[in-house]
Amino acid sequence: MLRIHNSLTGHKEAFQEIDPGKIRMYCCGITVYDYCHVGHARMLMVFDVVSRYLRWRGYDVTYVRNITDIDDNIIKRAAENAEPVATLTARFIEAMNEDCDALGMVRPDHEPRATEYIPQIVAMIQTLIDKGHAYVADGDVLYSVSSFAAYGRLSGKKTADLRAGARIEIGEHKRDPLDFALWKAAKPGEPTWDSPWGAGRPGWHIECSVMSTSLLGPHFDIHGGGIDLKFPHHENEIAQSCAACDSPFVNVWMHNGHVRIDEEKMSKSLGNFFTVRDVLPRLRPEVMRAFVLSSHYRGPINYTEENLRQADAALSRLYLALRDVEPAESSSATEWSGRFREAMDDDFNTAEALAVLQSLARELNTARAQGDRSAAKGLAAELKELAGVIGLLTHEPDAWLATPSELTAGEQGADGLTDEQIGELVERRVTARRAKDWAESDRIRDQLASRGVILEDGAGGTSWRRR
Repeated sequence: MLRIHNSLTGHKEAFQEIDPGKIRMYCCGITVYDYCHVGHARMLMVFDVVSRYLRWRGYDVTYVRNITDIDDNIIKRAAENAEPVATLTARFIEAMNEDCDALGMVRPDHEPRATEYIPQIVAMIQTLIDKGHAYVADGDVLYSVSSFAAYGRLSGKKTADLRAGARIEIGEHKRDPLDFALWKAAKPGEPTWDSPWGAGRPGWHIECSVMSTSLLGPHFDIHGGGIDLKFPHHENEIAQSCAACDSPFVNVWMHNGHVRIDEEKMSKSLGNFFTVRDVLPRLRPEVMRAFVLSSHYRGPINYTEENLRQADAALSRLYLALRDVEPAESSSATEWSGRFREAMDDDFNTAEALAVLQSLARELNTARAQGDRSAAKGLAAELKELAGVIGLLTHEPDAWLATPSELTAGEQGADGLTDEQIGELVERRVTARRAKDWAESDRIRDQLASRGVILEDGAGGTSWRRR
């Protein structure tokens, strides 16, 4: 049974779709005023894997991931660049799609842009005004937080505590310091659209409420995004959507954790901010995916070169298992498929799923070493299929193993290992394998791989080669 941690309740719950066999899922996408950074990459890959797995499980999935193409940051960046907003956003939408393609993303079913939904945004805002949840103030339209009794349920924040640290700035027309903008009156030089309250543009939060409900209906199954969006963005989405639609809005909220750089939170101010385009020249994109999936999506993940090298080594082990084995034409479900599904059904535990793939690869190596070609071909087919569910093993093994990334290539010989030292480590690994100490066997393999030494297990024993 599929179980998902629901941020709304704080518990892992048995998942039950609203419409039998169908899942409607929305994920907050990118605000397109700069290149995607590694935090974006993690979010994109997490929900790419969620949608892939749900489809593999047999669900009919409708996956919507929006593009925010109008907001304060976009307008500010366009002004700094002295270029039209539309030119800026078009350039970075193209760059985002290039990055997603490089990282092996499956395109979502719908990728709406906020500026395509202005009429629907205006209509929802008018509904909120009519129902007493919003008010007009000097050309702006503001949401009245006090009108929605359930405000704070997702984030666990209490309105009284929030008000204690808030105040109304000079020039603002709020009735309550917690009220937020649904519509912003036009300012000189900014893009504007007509509305019943005068020219202006939408606020950020209302954009997602409108895009999600327009494409998935007022009540859908899963809403995802980064943990930094939980408050206030997702909290405000709930307030707007529930009040406008008289509907529960979303059953399950999923949030992925932060990316940390050498144990510090990624931040431009700390100078540890990396874009996807910064890092991809130094490692193969599939290594980035393996690295992201090596940790549970809800926790923080520490981005270091050593962790990337370990991901590269672990991925290369899977490719080595497939080398010189022609997979069977179709995969038959065995205990490995069951174990893989059990891991992924447990709140999409990709770290455990990868451990299952490594165990499957070891069994494949054993079958090959014993000369059982039929078993090896079946196991290879299953390994390819299961890895493909999470977007791995998409290359030919020989091509992958012949082209190490700059990240690992730069480490070749870094520790000055002699042939004798390598031979000694190989012997220690052989001893560990005989004792079925798989953890030590894998540790030695990873240690050698990080130094550019590849091990190959065969019927005649274990051989090694330098990259």
